[in-house]
Amino acid sequence: MTEQAQNALSDVLPRTERTRHRRLREQGSDSRADLDAVLADGFLCHLGVMVDGVPMVVPTVYGATPDTLYFHGSVASRSLVASPKAPVCLTVTHVEGLVLARSVFEHGVNYRSAMVYGVPRLVTDPDEKLAGLRCLTEHITPGQWDYVRRPSGKELVATSLLALSLAEASVKIRTGPPDDGDGPDAELGLWAGVLPLHQHWGALEPDPALPDGIDPPAHLADQAHRPLF
Repeated sequence: MTEQAQNALSDVLPRTERTRHRRLREQGSDSRADLDAVLADGFLCHLGVMVDGVPMVVPTVYGATPDTLYFHGSVASRSLVASPKAPVCLTVTHVEGLVLARSVFEHGVNYRSAMVYGVPRLVTDPDEKLAGLRCLTEHITPGQWDYVRRPSGKELVATSLLALSLAEASVKIRTGPPDDGDGPDAELGLWAGVLPLHQHWGALEPDPALPDGIDPPAHLADQAHRPLF
């Protein structure tokens, strides 16, 4: 196993110059379990990459294994063409509430976030490409890969799949009430606390072109109305 792979599987996230927590260190986490939880609870990331000397941040879906993130797009995508050649920063964020303090300065957000750094590699091995696309599909909607038609050869050629190691990652988490409960502003007599944010899937909406008599598969019916995390 390579040193990079060992770092990606360690229980403690290694600190690098890019992942070292400089501000709000009390919100930083070096726990691999916290990173895994942030990635497992999401499916949308933002990919930051330089394209023709200009920064570009692209929202895209991802799939996670214990040591790798997979993300994909069209072979014509400018961000994906640039990604295998340069370092990127990929972020995943979950907003879990607004922290409403007694002063505007102390307002904040309860959140969990992860930032992953590295140079992605273009997946060219046919078996890994199929496995990576399966990982991505199952990460978003478990059960869907075996339900629908698999990618054709033509579709695979038109799709770029990138793999990003989890060896260099940073996690931050903020929970709890405002921080001004024991300060001078506590005497103002103003309400303070947290406005939680809960996310869940809604009811399934059938395609208008769907013929009568085709019911949703069990894995989709089970996902409907379910909280994201």
